[in-house]
Amino acid sequence: MKVRRLQQKRGWAWNLAVSIVKPALLATTTHEWIDGHKIPETGGCILVLNHLSHVDPLTAAHVVYDHGRIPRYLAKAGLFRNRFLGFFLRAAGQIPVERLSRNAAGAFDAAVEAVASGECVVVYPEGTITRDPDLWPMTGKSGAARIGLATGCPVIPIGQWGAQQLLAPYARKPDLFPRKRITMKVGDPVDLADLTAAELTPAVIAEATERIMDAITALVAEIRGEEPPAERFDIKTLGARQIGNPHRSEPGEDPS
Repeated sequence: MKVRRLQQKRGWAWNLAVSIVKPALLATTTHEWIDGHKIPETGGCILVLNHLSHVDPLTAAHVVYDHGRIPRYLAKAGLFRNRFLGFFLRAAGQIPVERLSRNAAGAFDAAVEAVASGECVVVYPEGTITRDPDLWPMTGKSGAARIGLATGCPVIPIGQWGAQQLLAPYARKPDLFPRKRITMKVGDPVDLADLTAAELTPAVIAEATERIMDAITALVAEIRGEEPPAERFDIKTLGARQIGNPHRSEPGEDPS
């Protein structure tokens, strides 16, 4: 695996995060980065991944950092309400988003600005940890597609597998030993050229979102060596809770 040296300035928050998180991940996981060179070395881009575990942002940061970029995340706003964690996240350049709220538009504007200024923004298009019983990618929300269409910057799909073994969906305690294998495969940019040139209608956004989820699902299928379901799990159609732990009766207690 060939890694790239980080070119941009990290800042104190990233210096602290790297010194703590990377040794912890190296102690508890092994990893395989496939086609990581497809992460753009410079320039604005959107990285889109399937969502398996609360530990996903850490493992994603690992692959992105190993390939010379500092990721910016669309992170749930609840994390920013803690005074000290919020201070740290803002210093690290993370973007708060109020899910299922009109205030989410502010996060979209901030993400577009970040990508347009040459930064690498990470988005989990499913919006929450997958509800699919076999952990396949679900239907996607439109945020990543809209950012890609608004900026014209590359949307890079990444399929991942293994994070759920380190920390199962909505589990409170990680399973640290033996070390877990984290696999990430980076794909080619999702082709949105024809849609970028079209009028931004709901149908165009839906088509872009579908292409993004198709690309992510194909990469996950390659990693797993299995065929994905013919139809993706759809939270709205099946009446599942859109955010939060689906096994809790109290909404909002674990809003991921």
